[in-house]
Amino acid sequence: MKIAVIGANGQLGSDICIALKNTDDVVELIIDDIDISDKKSVEKAFNNSDVDMIINTAAFHNVEKCEDEPETAFKVNGIGSLNLAEISNKLDIPVLHISTDYVFDGEKMAPYIETDLPIPLNVYGNTKLSGEYFVSTIAKKYYVLRVSGIYGVNPCMAKGYNFVDLMIKLSKERDEVRVVDDEFLTPTYTGEIANQIAKIVHSDLKYGLYHLTAEGSCSWYEFAKEIFGLTKSNVKLNKAEPGEFAIKINRPKYSVLENKGLKDQNLNIMSHWKEGLAEYIKKKH
Repeated sequence: MKIAVIGANGQLGSDICIALKNTDDVVELIIDDIDISDKKSVEKAFNNSDVDMIINTAAFHNVEKCEDEPETAFKVNGIGSLNLAEISNKLDIPVLHISTDYVFDGEKMAPYIETDLPIPLNVYGNTKLSGEYFVSTIAKKYYVLRVSGIYGVNPCMAKGYNFVDLMIKLSKERDEVRVVDDEFLTPTYTGEIANQIAKIVHSDLKYGLYHLTAEGSCSWYEFAKEIFGLTKSNVKLNKAEPGEFAIKINRPKYSVLENKGLKDQNLNIMSHWKEGLAEYIKKKH
């Protein structure tokens, strides 16, 4: 297959390109090649295109900036998804769109499945949810994949670092690190997401919405503890007191996703988050 990956130089996009290159012809698209928020740019990028599928990892995903620039966030995360849905229909090919656990409010306090009602707490979550709706209601052939707590070898385009690298850096600079223990997630290595997507691309998976994260869950404190254990760090890790860190943006306290849809179709190959973390540290550190 010939597959266009939008955001090919990003944290997730780069690993998707690597995973697909074993079996497919990959067209790598970055911001210089396509601005998904601009309909003309999208049409130009795919003018006379012979690709068989579009994978979109591009997003405006700096949560704080989304609050400050809601129009920009909606233009990229919402209208950008609309533009891709329309071009996929024009080309009569599937579009695979990446979404987020931040479409939920965290009140359930149990793993979210695909049929749970999304209630975003912030601008980022709302704009990503709008993108999901544009894709699912307009594209005739689509996959929407929600991911959670991702980290990868390539730097995050929005932050320049990920939580794992930050913890390792702080462990070398400080005697003590304090991390919250009341927010829960499923940390997921982008290399594993990419392998799962490669499997989806070459499967008979029904079009629709799916959750795609590692197995298990943990608090940020438990995540940090595992990082320091694997890197044999001697830094002292303590739990942050409730309210110790200023809350700038409302975020879900619990954003664990269950890959129910993939499991129902016997396509889930995601391992436990600890295994993914060990693989990442071995590869990068």
